[in-house]
Amino acid sequence: MRRRTVLKLMASGLLAGLATISYPFLEAFARPRIQSYRVTPRKWTPGLRLKIAVIADIHACRPWMDGRRVASICRQAQDLQADLILLLGDFMPGIRRFAEPLAPEEWIRPLAALSAPLGVHAILGNHDYWSDPEIQRDSTREPVVAKLLRDVGIAVHINHAMRLEKDGRPFWLAGLGDQLAFPAWPRFDRVEEFGADDMPLLLSQITDEAPAILMAHEPDVFMAPDPRFSLTLSGHTHGGQVNLFGWRPVSASEGSELYPAGHFRKDKCDLIVSRGLGCSSLPLRIGSWPEILLLELGES
Repeated sequence: MRRRTVLKLMASGLLAGLATISYPFLEAFARPRIQSYRVTPRKWTPGLRLKIAVIADIHACRPWMDGRRVASICRQAQDLQADLILLLGDFMPGIRRFAEPLAPEEWIRPLAALSAPLGVHAILGNHDYWSDPEIQRDSTREPVVAKLLRDVGIAVHINHAMRLEKDGRPFWLAGLGDQLAFPAWPRFDRVEEFGADDMPLLLSQITDEAPAILMAHEPDVFMAPDPRFSLTLSGHTHGGQVNLFGWRPVSASEGSELYPAGHFRKDKCDLIVSRGLGCSSLPLRIGSWPEILLLELGES
């Protein structure tokens, strides 16, 4: 074999190896795809057509999700010209060893610039609670992330529902408190884990038969879907974050294993799970490209 051929083969092997090593980080830094779903949920009002942009799992930190990248994601979502923009939680970092936290103003400023005719609405995720030592000590306090969002005009729904209208046709938007908010951490003298979710309280606020959309950070709530909700929207899973031709070695929760990403239907109820944007535990994604959801609800 000629020397030049050997060198070419060696160079090709080196490039292939580098590509294999670097690819997981490429996905972690990638520009999000716009993942579209067109759905008419059960008990949906005829003639009610909604266009919704969904952002999930930002996990703001440097260098993987700095202020400039958050701003770019927000511009993508804004350009979709949706009726509503929904933020499905986990604004805070999910990585400790390979990342540096951002000052709150670095990630909150781009979110503050978002706007939609029917508003920008948010729920919180588990990392928004886990990164907040004050609320871990006292679960009755307001989460820091909730205050940051509210201070810039973003509606935050923690076991709260509100009635909205589009073209004179009403619907409900409901946000469930995080289901994994308070782990059994000895440093907080806690021996049992519990969530911030209160479904009876949430349901008590829905006072008529207009269709209801539920925002729930973890898809675990869909393991026993409540028929009052026409559609549930979740994040949290990152699509497994590592997805090797459908094999996901790690799941963030029991519901995440059952509903890792995409559109699911159970007991005539609909669930759509976003793969989200950022990373947790390790700064890599394999087979789970970051995404912004574009939902078109109702018959066209």
